[in-house]
Amino acid sequence: MDLKNTSAVVTGGASGLGEATARELSKRGVKVVLADLNDEAGSQVAAEIGGAYVHCDVTSTEQVIEAIAAATAMAPLWSAVNCAGIGWATRTVGKDGEYSSAHDLDLYRKVIEINLIGTFNVCRLAATAMGHNSPDVDNMRGAIVNTASVAAEDGQIGQVAYSSSKGGVVGLTLPLARDLAVIGVRANCILPGLIDTPIYGTGPQSDEFKARLGAGVLFPKRLGYSSEFATLAAELLANSYMNAESIRLDAGIRMQPK
Repeated sequence: MDLKNTSAVVTGGASGLGEATARELSKRGVKVVLADLNDEAGSQVAAEIGGAYVHCDVTSTEQVIEAIAAATAMAPLWSAVNCAGIGWATRTVGKDGEYSSAHDLDLYRKVIEINLIGTFNVCRLAATAMGHNSPDVDNMRGAIVNTASVAAEDGQIGQVAYSSSKGGVVGLTLPLARDLAVIGVRANCILPGLIDTPIYGTGPQSDEFKARLGAGVLFPKRLGYSSEFATLAAELLANSYMNAESIRLDAGIRMQPK
């Protein structure tokens, strides 16, 4: 699938995996809309890559449509990459055994709402827009890449909400691809492992913490680079024979219970 002179929506595009993906797609001739909540960072990255920024809550139908409209105004929308998401860690049952200390149900709902429902919201709306594209030689009209996590398969203690949400993203990959085949849109999923993003902070303490994490990786013994996620995402978009796949990007790590 030829990405040049097309547009893309990248959620969570203001930083981390989304930013790296937006920059990679821009280098390949794609006009990128960064859909994020960080207005300052999003506007700066968009200006640097010659794209656009749209303030976007992925759970909002209206705001996602606004991001899609911004993309289609620049070029036909052929790509969507879902990187927006949040993390949360807490055990299911509190140490005191009281109902009040059990996992907060509203926080569980929030993680599911953003990570899973938000991802699907972008998928359903972006695919709808892609369905209006003129098909290429393979009768293709676009492609979607979603972001799960190795926590979908190796969820650690305290990750019940996060792992549930990411497991849902993996689970929707095959039926989503089957649903969208009729309009010529592919769907794939990446399960990143320990990737070096701003979530780990900066400075000597952060570097020491990341080094300890990297020592537990099979090989190479380091955290992954956002650019490594980005090039895989771009390949999943460009390679017309990649469809309905969920791919771990983790250097062989298998997460321990804690």
